[in-house]
This record gives sequence, C-alpha cells and structure tokens, in this order.
Amino acid sequence: MLSNYAHITLTGTYCNGAELLEGLRQHVPDVLLLDIQLPGQTGDELAPLLLREYPDMRILTLTNLDSSLYVHNMMRHGVHGYVLKTSDPKTVIEGIEHIHAGEQFLDPAVREKLQQFMSTMKKESFLKPRLTSREKEILRLIVNGDTSQEIAERLFISMRTVEYYRLNILLKLDVKNTAALVKKALTLGLAE
Repeated sequence: MLSNYAHITLTGTYCNGAELLEGLRQHVPDVLLLDIQLPGQTGDELAPLLLREYPDMRILTLTNLDSSLYVHNMMRHGVHGYVLKTSDPKTVIEGIEHIHAGEQFLDPAVREKLQQFMSTMKKESFLKPRLTSREKEILRLIVNGDTSQEIAERLFISMRTVEYYRLNILLKLDVKNTAALVKKALTLGLAE
C-alpha cells in the first residue's frame, strides 16, 4: 500500500520484536508503524523502550485491536498515534503524515471510544479505592501474572500474608476473582 505514495519511503519490515530492534540499529525511520501483537515482545512492551532509545523517532500504532484500553495504554506509553489495520488506506496515510509533522493522530474509528473511556476513568477516579503501598505493590505483581508463591518469595513474606493482602485488595476493589481484579485495576489505573 505504501509503495503507491511517492512521498513515503518504506525502509524496512520486521516480523517480530527482535528483528525490529536489530533493524533499528541499521536504520531509524522518521515514523515507525508498530503493531501491538508481535511475536516475542509485544508492541506495548516495545514502545517505551523504543522511545527511550530513539527519542526522535515517531511511532504510529497500526493494529487490529480497537479496544479503548489498548488505545489508552499505547498513548500513555508515548506513541504518537493509533490507526486500525481495517481503516481505509487514506486514513493510514493521513496518520503517517500527521505523525511525521509532529502531531498526534487517532483513527476516527477509535477516537470516540477513547473519549468515552477517558470520561469513564475520570468519573471512576473519584471512586478509586485507597490502597496501601504494600497492597499496590502486590496488586502490580498480580496484574503482572505472578502467583501468590512468587509474590511471597519476591517480597520475602509468607504465603499467608500474600493471601491476606490479596483478599483485602479483592474486597477494596469489590471484585470476586483475579480476572476481574486485573481488569478493574487496569481500568482504574491502579497497576501502574
């Protein structure tokens, strides 16, 4: 698709995070189109690393994921725009041009969803439960996928203490299981 536009030069394509990192050592593009669903390291893991290493490079997320949570997460990581692969070529090119010009760009298909999501987050932030610093630390590890045993070993506390904190966190967030806990923690921004 990009070859049809004379003002855009494609400098490389990469199938996974490792290839991308290696390719960027050879040539850093002005605008990087970054998918979230990459084998190895995902786009949301790579974005902050890339922006630290190559601060002048602009990143446009190009993905199938139209969830406002993904859009919010990527923008929070510092990417400059978000476009869906299902969008028409004109929207993708428009995104590249805006990003290259130093602006931000959101695909119209996700813009409204993101605005609704941000509005909901602002409302819910007033209802955000108060967690202790230890509860926040344990919550981050739970969201990271660590088991109670792994958390206990990492924090040098007993399994029973971890389970006590886990129960308190479930009660404070008013959820019944770990999946709901992770979802609510991410939605409320408690796992940052």
